Amino acid sequence: MTLDTLREALARRPFEPFRVVLSSGTSYEVRHPEFGWLVKNGLYVGIPSGNGDLPERAVYCALLHIAAVETLAPA
Repeated sequence: MTLDTLREALARRPFEPFRVVLSSGTSYEVRHPEFGWLVKNGLYVGIPSGNGDLPERAVYCALLHIAAVETLAPA
């Protein structure tokens, strides 16, 4: 996976929600462009709270372990 692929997914307009699948099989959904933060070697994904207003926490996905980026159907 490359940062350019993730950058394109976050910059797409209109935004299309996507899922990041890790080599472990774990996956995280990015349903809003402000819930994905690129860093030099990966991506932080904001995990929304119950009301979906602001992320409750964030998980780090190392670029090395991102196996796939899948587009999701709109909510």
